[in-house]
Amino acid sequence: MTAAGQTASPDRSATSRGSSWQRLRGLVRKETLQILRDPSSIAIAFVMPVVLLLIFGYGVSLDAEHVPVALVIENPTSETSNFAASLISSRYLAPVIMHDRRAANDAMRAGAVSAIVVLRSDFSRRFHSASGAPIQVILNGTDANTARIFSGYMSGVWQIWLQQHQIDTGGALFAPVIPEQRVWFNAEVRSRNFLVPGLIAIIMTLIGTLLTAMVVAREWERGTMEALMVTPVRIGEILLGKLIPYFVLGMGGMALATAMAVWLFQVPFRGSLVLLFLSAGLFMLAALGMGLLISTIARNQFVAGQVAILVAFLPAFILSGFLFDIASMPAAVQLITHVVPARYFVATLQTLFLAGTVWPIVLVNGAALLVMATIFLGVTRLRTRKSLD
Repeated sequence: MTAAGQTASPDRSATSRGSSWQRLRGLVRKETLQILRDPSSIAIAFVMPVVLLLIFGYGVSLDAEHVPVALVIENPTSETSNFAASLISSRYLAPVIMHDRRAANDAMRAGAVSAIVVLRSDFSRRFHSASGAPIQVILNGTDANTARIFSGYMSGVWQIWLQQHQIDTGGALFAPVIPEQRVWFNAEVRSRNFLVPGLIAIIMTLIGTLLTAMVVAREWERGTMEALMVTPVRIGEILLGKLIPYFVLGMGGMALATAMAVWLFQVPFRGSLVLLFLSAGLFMLAALGMGLLISTIARNQFVAGQVAILVAFLPAFILSGFLFDIASMPAAVQLITHVVPARYFVATLQTLFLAGTVWPIVLVNGAALLVMATIFLGVTRLRTRKSLD
């Protein structure tokens, strides 16, 4: 009897494993069919990424171009004309020549111009003197970002004009220091190259967290989750049945967003495609784990959606470095960003797209995503039980 029992045990184990795989395949098939029959899931996974990329790629820009500027020339000369021409030729500025400071001030107050550049009546005389000719620049500080950018543009235009004047006249350059700038990783200084890769993390957060939380909560509302609980399926099989289809869906959305970033928006990709998919997979697991955890706490679609927006989408949008530099945030807020999974994925995306495969950055952020995915999925597994309580 003992020998017979010993020989029968492997058969029962093999049968159990076979049944488990059959149940898992059935659950995956059921979730896949539910996704295909639900237009909202397809829209969130594939239509929404296209819309967001088009909005941020074409409609949102951190570059200040064609900034309206009032150029006040009190005494027109050849030097002031040359300097005005250098401003007009810049694609970043849209100067409007005026001869009265009062009119320029009125235009600034009315919001017609964002800055005033004043060339005083003695500009040409003082330009050829040892002391040099000062240029007055008045900025509209209500938009601090545009004001800072314009200040940098003016410094650049001034330096270029001085160098060109030196070449034309063959004289000495009065500027004590001539900066020579070299921009690494984003030579064109296009904000699109910075925004579009980070937007991939936002898209995957929506697919992984918001979509999963709401879909599972909807199953609780409809009673289909209760039907699963009374079947022989195990909790691990139920969770895997939810994870696998939405993982594939999220990776498909990521592939679509990456293709649009490279081919439509001409964002350079200098890293490893394999590392991109590995990092995206780790982030997707963390996002799915967060979505499933939310669905175990809030079994109502409205509540699950609100919680997902508050704890996943908004932190990913604001605290991930996608739009705002983390280093410029207060110390307390910087500390909070360490619990936002999107922070690590955004850093990896921007590195792989613009700088290439920088192993210290990729490995550290990948390890952080692995830890967070393990925590979210582990807590979800502990909180999910086959009970209706």
